[in-house]
Amino acid sequence: MNKLIRGLNLSQATSLNMIDMVGIGPFVTIPFIIHTMGGPQCILAWLLGALLSFMDAFVWAELGAKWPQAGGSYVFLQKLYGKKYGRMLSFLFVWQTSIQAPLVVASGAIGFSQYLTFLLPLTNIEQKIVSGTLVLMLVWILYRNIKTLGKLSVIMWVVVGSTILWLIASAFTHFDAQMAFSFPDGAFDLKPMFFVALGQASVKSIYSYLGYYNVCHLGAEIINPKKNIPKSIFISIAGIAILYLCMQIGILGVIPWQEAQHSTFIVSSFFEKLYGHATAQFATGLILFIAVTSLFAVMLGYSRVPYAAAKDGNFFKVFAKLHPTKHFPHVSLLVLGGLAFCFSLLFKLKEVITAIIVMRILVQFISQSVGLIALHYRSKNLRLPYRMPFFPLPAILGILVWLFVFFSSDWEFIVGALCIIVSGILLYFIKEKFTGVNNNQLE
Repeated sequence: MNKLIRGLNLSQATSLNMIDMVGIGPFVTIPFIIHTMGGPQCILAWLLGALLSFMDAFVWAELGAKWPQAGGSYVFLQKLYGKKYGRMLSFLFVWQTSIQAPLVVASGAIGFSQYLTFLLPLTNIEQKIVSGTLVLMLVWILYRNIKTLGKLSVIMWVVVGSTILWLIASAFTHFDAQMAFSFPDGAFDLKPMFFVALGQASVKSIYSYLGYYNVCHLGAEIINPKKNIPKSIFISIAGIAILYLCMQIGILGVIPWQEAQHSTFIVSSFFEKLYGHATAQFATGLILFIAVTSLFAVMLGYSRVPYAAAKDGNFFKVFAKLHPTKHFPHVSLLVLGGLAFCFSLLFKLKEVITAIIVMRILVQFISQSVGLIALHYRSKNLRLPYRMPFFPLPAILGILVWLFVFFSSDWEFIVGALCIIVSGILLYFIKEKFTGVNNNQLE
């Protein structure tokens, strides 16, 4: 059987989304967000991230329910923009994914190695060894069929959810409201620098929400996808948004924001302050496990993107191969894992996080939203298994917030994102010239 298997039910799909969203991200970005905003008003960045996720989720839900295939955005962009422009945009997405997906994995692996130093004193070289080894271990874990991975994801989410609920419960049983809401003078002074800070802080919060669409990349492996894909997306965002807001407010009610903004191990410090060093070590172990579960979901979802493109004749042919007995795209997994291994040895965490967000905004998020709006107006009798309420308002709001985040980023990341787009366009036309439209397998 040379095809993917529909083996993921709603609970498994939702679990994969949630463990993708809750990785090492929130535990390393909380200090960045507090410092950038300069006080408890950092909660605004988490609210903006949640708002953007919900608005964008309406787009993903419509697209994922209509075209539940492997590859997610690769398929959506082709369908939305037609043969001429859709083929190029979908190629651009795969080109970006081949760089961005390993960066996502590398960011989690780097964050894992940094957080591990709370338990073990590690040199910079030793941290690199840990991050690289973690990537290789994840490839080994993922080297099996989808039904086994679906069951494993549910177990992982139970541990992840329990850890965050423990943190929240601990925070609110030791909560100091005066400390949590000790806003500095001028905290809500709506000058240009306030919005610049909000944009830059939101880049970090949005990074922690990313993954709500992971189920779309696995569309060909979801049971009853027309219903389960939208459900899993909205359940994931609602649940994670509540957990993040409670976690951020709870931490501010235990650790003064002036101290929290400079903490390297914010959650470990939180548990150490409440229960002592031994409990903090145990909690750190749980956080490290959460980091592994997130990377597990990330690599699983993204490994389907080059596979979908190669199967369609729009990427290197070798990526279209499935494992002969386990029926998953093993070549794609191995290549993305190999690149993630290299990136984990080369880059720093803060740089990687910003690059991940900025790189994807134009080609993936905004292009999908614009394309879907155009499709609605182009096809008056459009049949969709799921329709967003108040169309096109959610999609337009999502576009505006994405543009705000993009132009709030540092110029070097904006230039880098544009360079990747330009290089992808050039590579696409080179590919088309040498392969031809009717013979488009890129060997």
